[in-house]
Amino acid sequence: MNNKDFDQIYQNYKQQGEDQARLEQEKDDSDLEHIAAVRKNDDGDIIAFKTTSGRELDYLTALNEAKSGKLSDVDVFHRYGRDIIRSEPDGIKKNNLSNLDTF
Repeated sequence: MNNKDFDQIYQNYKQQGEDQARLEQEKDDSDLEHIAAVRKNDDGDIIAFKTTSGRELDYLTALNEAKSGKLSDVDVFHRYGRDIIRSEPDGIKKNNLSNLDTF
C-alpha cells in the first residue's frame, strides 16, 4: 500500500464523519436548547452564551446546564484545572463556539 492509499482512506473516513455529523444535526428533534451566539471579553475569551430560545447565560450557568444535559451539542471537559465548555467535535467548523455570532 502506498502513501496515496493511506491518504485516500483517511479522507474517506473524515468525509464519512462529516456526513454523519450533518445527518445527526439535521435530525436533532430534541427540545434541548442550543448555543446560538457567544459573548467574548477583550482577550477573546468566551464569557457568556445566548441560547436558541434567547436566554443569556453566564459561563458558570451554561457550564452547569451543559453538565446536566440541558444544552445540546456541547461537551464539558476538564483541562487546565477547570471545566471547559466546547462544541461537540463533529467536523463542522461553522458550529464551533468560537465561530458563532456574538451578542
